[in-house]
Amino acid sequence: MYDTPKSNRLHIAVFGKRNAGKSSLVNSLTNQSISLVSDTPGTTTDPVFKTMELLPLGPVVIIDTAGLDDEGALGELRIKKTMEVMDRTDLSLLVFTGENSNYSMEEQWFHELKKREIPVVGVINKIDINTPNEEQLKDKFPIPFVKVNAKDRINISALKQCIVENAPTDFEMPTIVGDIIKPKDMVIVVAPQDIQAPKGRLILPQVQVIRDILDYDAMALTVKDTELEDLLKALGKKPNLVITDSQVFKKVNEIVPKDIPLTSFSILMARYKGNLEVFVKGAKIINELKPGDKVLIAEACTHHALKNDIAREKIPAWLQNKVGGNLHIEVSTGVDFPENLHEFKLIIHCGSCMFTRKQLMSRLIKAEEAGVPITNFGTAIAEINGILDRVVKELI
Repeated sequence: MYDTPKSNRLHIAVFGKRNAGKSSLVNSLTNQSISLVSDTPGTTTDPVFKTMELLPLGPVVIIDTAGLDDEGALGELRIKKTMEVMDRTDLSLLVFTGENSNYSMEEQWFHELKKREIPVVGVINKIDINTPNEEQLKDKFPIPFVKVNAKDRINISALKQCIVENAPTDFEMPTIVGDIIKPKDMVIVVAPQDIQAPKGRLILPQVQVIRDILDYDAMALTVKDTELEDLLKALGKKPNLVITDSQVFKKVNEIVPKDIPLTSFSILMARYKGNLEVFVKGAKIINELKPGDKVLIAEACTHHALKNDIAREKIPAWLQNKVGGNLHIEVSTGVDFPENLHEFKLIIHCGSCMFTRKQLMSRLIKAEEAGVPITNFGTAIAEINGILDRVVKELI
């Protein structure tokens, strides 16, 4: 369970007013004191993330957030951080108490959650002190409710059951590659080990794809691009599929016969985490770019950029070579996403192995609202090399 990447876990966020007992609720759900509990409103500042196993859902992330009614300049910043949590939330817990019968603020946040199509479970907390009228709440909030005393961990098992019953079943696709391969299929995985590859291990998408191949009883043969041609000659039959790092798409495409299906880790992740059809449509816009156009390259994680960095050097160089002139290229990293999206002609996103599907889908929605096409590294590189139709043929 602890080896499961955060991006593969169901994300459950807790929202509510200050001093509604959100931190106590998180502690009760996790059976640990991982959130600071205090009678002083506004104790929780930045969101607090805790990984745990919640059967039968499996590995999940519980997120404690600042109060919806936080005040002052710092309070506005905390609320903004809480809003950003919604973009990675698969299921929300909205906490109520009987201490304040004005629920207009909860209604506002409930609207924000429903707008994002996030399932909501109502939690009536502090039932040992004052219990609000549940029927009146249900008139305003048509959601399931559970009454608890989080501080004394009363009725927490009922809340866990309600979470299980209301958790989305499609927060992540069931498989990365298992639906396009059969048992005993031979799949070649091309994993270049250049300066960008972490020493002593494979990058996360490569590990996830290999595991998925094995889970579906197929055979994974892993090789560097420099030995790919030798492997193809040594095999007694043609492989059923070749999956490569997108950075060597051009080279691998020239080596692999056209009758052998070919795709990349990034394209598989685009389908697994987001919407491949949207990314393919966005990649076609590359052919319409002109010198001087503004392009955003977005990465889900933050890392120290090395020589020949894919986002800062390789993709910009390939793009500008295809366009025939300089482009205005900006790079964003981590959870931050520019608010001026409408200024860009195209957004090129990474494979998002460190994002949840909800996070990536949120970015697709924001791009659509801004009227800006979005694609990802793999689909963009394939289009630049004129092989996009080939490498998505088996996936759309």
